[in-house]
Amino acid sequence: MKLPGLNMRKVKADLKTGISDLATGGFQQIFKHIDQLGIKKGVDSMGIDRFINQCALMAAGSGVITGIGGLGTAVIGMPLDVINLITQQFRVTLAISYHTTGRYSIRFEDFFKIVASSVKADAKLAISKNIMEEVAEKILMGIGSRAARRLVPVVGAVIGGTVNYLFIKRVAEEVKVE
Repeated sequence: MKLPGLNMRKVKADLKTGISDLATGGFQQIFKHIDQLGIKKGVDSMGIDRFINQCALMAAGSGVITGIGGLGTAVIGMPLDVINLITQQFRVTLAISYHTTGRYSIRFEDFFKIVASSVKADAKLAISKNIMEEVAEKILMGIGSRAARRLVPVVGAVIGGTVNYLFIKRVAEEVKVE
């Protein structure tokens, strides 16, 4: 089925460019804006499970907002939802790392090895653009495959919130296993 005015080649090329941009600097920018001391304080005061649940709820919130208005909010909200989902994934990963090691301050390169292993990317390879692209692609493809379902108001909100919540909970379980 071809939608009028929708050039699938352009959409695919734009998606590939977006993934490349995210991989080359976007992950590092997101990481740089995360307050690692704040995560330590949050885990210390709430405990790891409540902290993970808080992150999952924050991810669910952006999923609800993105899905609630159908196509209009999906187009505008999807990039913000992706950024929030990645931020929450990073926060959960940092929290679990702190909980297991006692170290709350971690360098991006060391951190990204943990993230890469949590999405089953090959963490033994040197940190490179290719690994970052693989991680970005897995994250975005996991989100993108459900994007069409988010176009239906209310149902899209429930699906978007639930998918984001479960995604963060699943990431936490993967990181805990590592």
